[in-house]
Amino acid sequence: MVVITGHTLTFEEIKRVLYKDEIVVVSKESMKLVEKARAAVEDIVNKRKVVYGITTGFGKFSDVLIHQNDVTKLQQNLILSHACGVGKPFSEIVSRAMLLLRANALLKGYSGVRPIVIERLVELMNNNIHPIIPQQGSLGASGDLAPMAHLALVLIGQGDVYYQGEKMTANMALSKAKISPITLEAKEGLALINGTQAMTAVGVIGFLEAEQIALCSEITASLTMQGLQGIIDAFDEDVHKARGYPEQIEVARRMRAYLKNSKLVTSQGELRVQDAYSLRCIPQVHGATWQALNYIKQKLEIEVNAATDNPLIFDHGKVISGGNFHGQPIALALDFMKVAMAELANISERRIERLVNPQLNNLPPFLSSEPGLQSGAMIMQYCAASLVSENKTLAHPASVDSIPSSANQEDHVSMGTIAARHAYDIIQNVRRVLAIECICALQAVEYRGVGKMSPVTREFYNKAREVVPTITEDRIFSKDIEAMNQWLTTFDWDKEIKPLI
Repeated sequence: MVVITGHTLTFEEIKRVLYKDEIVVVSKESMKLVEKARAAVEDIVNKRKVVYGITTGFGKFSDVLIHQNDVTKLQQNLILSHACGVGKPFSEIVSRAMLLLRANALLKGYSGVRPIVIERLVELMNNNIHPIIPQQGSLGASGDLAPMAHLALVLIGQGDVYYQGEKMTANMALSKAKISPITLEAKEGLALINGTQAMTAVGVIGFLEAEQIALCSEITASLTMQGLQGIIDAFDEDVHKARGYPEQIEVARRMRAYLKNSKLVTSQGELRVQDAYSLRCIPQVHGATWQALNYIKQKLEIEVNAATDNPLIFDHGKVISGGNFHGQPIALALDFMKVAMAELANISERRIERLVNPQLNNLPPFLSSEPGLQSGAMIMQYCAASLVSENKTLAHPASVDSIPSSANQEDHVSMGTIAARHAYDIIQNVRRVLAIECICALQAVEYRGVGKMSPVTREFYNKAREVVPTITEDRIFSKDIEAMNQWLTTFDWDKEIKPLI
């Protein structure tokens, strides 16, 4: 059970809700703050005060006063008109994360919704009712309006959902789960859609995968080091302490642990004086990616517990219209994640080239069992190169772009959701590049002698060979790449590798 308070949600709790379907419970203490803010909203409506989004229209219509009898209709119209997302829907796991993050944000008590709104969001999660939310259409300020509107539709019994693995109307799913739709009242439609929960949900899920991929990239690189008889001296602790970056030092430490007692690595001067950068600079390059990931995690941890609504309601009925919905902090962080993760694929592809190019090693050309008759891993490198090139286009920062909207009232936007979506695409490409490196490295160490491998990598080798068998002749390598990619997706580094080092 995960108790949400609006202030304390952690990545570990998010993982449990998303991947283990753990039940979510709302903090009673936090709900008291929600009730207090709601009383302030009702006071505004009853006294006919002029407050943005409660008794006025939205965006450029902020100067249009709304009659007291139309306040409820205003909120429904907002959800219907803003639900104009397009394109493929987000995955169910993203939709589930959006529900969790929005419920947590509303629970902070700054948004002025009734408790039932939060309770319904939690009921959707606990009953595995996941709104179908198109991926495209958000500018990332006033938050993720279009995606969040599609989420909010479900609360009023409209839109479509996935329920128990089946696509159906929201009204049908609510009926099956015995949940009643609600009528949104003053401020509630705005409170549901004003926020960064789409970009943040994709960012958190992407980060969790990126973190695992970064760890897998090191154990894969250690296989390559042995397949290419790399020089272990480059990972000497003194070298990395001399520069001082903690992440670089830690990558070097893990590489030494992975390669401990290997008879396939060499010392400087034994076969060659220096390795190419893609081997020698693994701690520096991978370590820099870890620096970026640490920064990104810090920003996401703040955002999952942030009030990103507008206006915000404070003690004594103070209501302030601000800009916490602006996604710039997350847009920049996720653009950074794009670049940082793309680099893991860039350096991996260069190691693949060294594994398959007979001019750069003393292995069979393209690791082929019968060079010429059998092409071996030749086209695997092509595939990796294609993915790396695609990443370079996806890595262009989304946050440097802005197009004014709402008749120039909203004249600077973050494009943070585009950054999030592209970051996630890059992460999928990176894993596939690493899958190709892993397949090639497994083949290379077989030529060198599996019995000479380090104990840690030998353990990894044995498990990997259950996924992708030894290449004895050409076959449909696409299947091997996807099998390895899927295995790396589920590979538990903490369970499988960490105890060994």
